[in-house]
Amino acid sequence: MKKESAIYIAGHNGLVGSAVVRQLKQKGFKKLITVNRKKLDLRDHKKTLKYFKSKKIEYLIMAAAKAGGILANSKYQKDFFLENIEIQNNLLKLALLKKVKRVIFLGTSCIYPKFAKNPINESDLLSGELEKTNQSYAIAKIAGIKFSEALYNDHNLDVVCLMPTNIYGINDNFDKFSGHVIPAMINKIYNAKLRNKKSLQLLGTGKPIREFLYVDDLASAIYQILKLSKKKISKKTKNGFPLINVGSGSSLSIKSLSKKIADIIGYKGKIIFDSKYPDGTLKKNLNNKIIFSLGWKPTISLNDGLKRSINFYKENYKK
Repeated sequence: MKKESAIYIAGHNGLVGSAVVRQLKQKGFKKLITVNRKKLDLRDHKKTLKYFKSKKIEYLIMAAAKAGGILANSKYQKDFFLENIEIQNNLLKLALLKKVKRVIFLGTSCIYPKFAKNPINESDLLSGELEKTNQSYAIAKIAGIKFSEALYNDHNLDVVCLMPTNIYGINDNFDKFSGHVIPAMINKIYNAKLRNKKSLQLLGTGKPIREFLYVDDLASAIYQILKLSKKKISKKTKNGFPLINVGSGSSLSIKSLSKKIADIIGYKGKIIFDSKYPDGTLKKNLNNKIIFSLGWKPTISLNDGLKRSINFYKENYKK
């Protein structure tokens, strides 16, 4: 991989895509290909092929996806399923057509069974039933993994599927309804402080255990995988299809997370958990042995990452 390599980052305005762009620019890469969703709908196969017909792509990072929190996943199952399937299929077909040197397919830890033994191994995929609150999104991502595997085995397409744990950071979706747990929680707690509320309500029991990774750490993992040889990756995945977990290696309860965020924001009110809402999977931590063995480790602590995220929210918050 050279500094002059042409790298297409699909979903460059999103949480992960924007972090990847920052990372690659810092590393000195000049030929970063990006296109706004208003200009190109990646769900449209014909338009996608037409747009890239005359463009050179050497590397493809698939950060474009429809993602959201537990409420959005439950309410818009059709959209989470179809949009992700359409985007993935079009990008992978594009990669095959353009003979891309390497594709990074980004998945999610929710592809794993609800009752998988923790820490969850990559081999646990399809070994049990999924968590129902996000099964449509998970199944779409599993379909993308299996399509990638077929292209890897049958067409020798160099695809690496990375399965990140819960990602958060700047450029996140801080909406209370559609956002993931950390950004949604920051929104609620910050606004409770602004309005001097004596208490606030969060969803679920607060008991689930989760692992979190700051988005810039994920971006550095993507860069690490981009620059490694296929032979080295294959060796670490025992010559099998490269499905690799990416996590921080540490976890905490949602209740403890809420206290951390409240402490950083300076909210002194009472936090009440509403058990009428679903918790999702009770414990979900990844086995990160493979990615660690490939020379990557996270460098941003949860406290530091939360401070960065909260400061970003404050600076971009509109009353």
